[in-house]
Amino acid sequence: MTDPRHTFDLRGHEAAEETFRAALASGRSHHAWLISGPAGIGKATLAFRLARILLNGEDPASAAARRVTAGTHGDLLEISRAVDEKKGRLRGEITAADVRPVQSFLHHTATEGGWRVVIVDGAEYLNRFAANALLKILEEPPPKAILLLTTASPGRLLPTIRSRCRALALSPLPDADMRVLVPDVPEDVLARSHGSPGRALFLAQDRDGAIAAFVAEILAGKTLTADMLPLIDRIARETEGFALLCDLLGEGLADRARSAARRGDLPVADSSARQCSELDTLRRQTDGFNLDKAQAIRQAVELAAGT
Repeated sequence: MTDPRHTFDLRGHEAAEETFRAALASGRSHHAWLISGPAGIGKATLAFRLARILLNGEDPASAAARRVTAGTHGDLLEISRAVDEKKGRLRGEITAADVRPVQSFLHHTATEGGWRVVIVDGAEYLNRFAANALLKILEEPPPKAILLLTTASPGRLLPTIRSRCRALALSPLPDADMRVLVPDVPEDVLARSHGSPGRALFLAQDRDGAIAAFVAEILAGKTLTADMLPLIDRIARETEGFALLCDLLGEGLADRARSAARRGDLPVADSSARQCSELDTLRRQTDGFNLDKAQAIRQAVELAAGT
């Protein structure tokens, strides 16, 4: 998949784009839009598409389009998690220092006389101070400025931020679009990707299916045993192994909670929901503090088994 800045061919989200265009054409476009949907579904790609619409950069050959792609357009500012230089990976949060440039950016005159656009990619990662700083901007938006927030977890945002944005929830992509965007992904992986190209590529990293099979055993009730340790060590060493395991395990626990709730088995529903929440905390702490992933995987197995 292409970097969102470089993508002009938007597939599967035409309805969301039309909603935005209609609001813009009416002259009553909201000053902030919250683009939500599962990870990898194309939220950032849509955000840059909408930015190009506002900045007259829809034609790939135009000067405005080239500046958006290069990250040099004077009327576009992107805020996202920065890279931790010491750890060589994305930081676990967006800080107040990351958000601070938005204030000055929005109070300068647009360099090209039109809209000023701010993209906040991954708004769920705003820490408390960053969220409050952004909220102040949303409460008193300057004219001719639009903020585009993307999030895979709207519930993690401050209610006051959500209430000041117009919601734009993205639907899963149809199979035909998925096959065009990720043609090399096996059919069984596409079936588990829930219409998200990014998720399909993410799941496809489990090339031999070992992680999925391991998670299936855990969800079936297998407890931690010595014969699991070599596989756990292997998963921990793989670049996305820990993330894949947590993703699949969390999805399985969430499915279990929903199924139990539907049949009225509230103890199982509550227990599975709690395990899901604890797994999410374990994942964030492991990533945030660079903890030992093999140990974290063992904890995840014990957590899912209720031991």
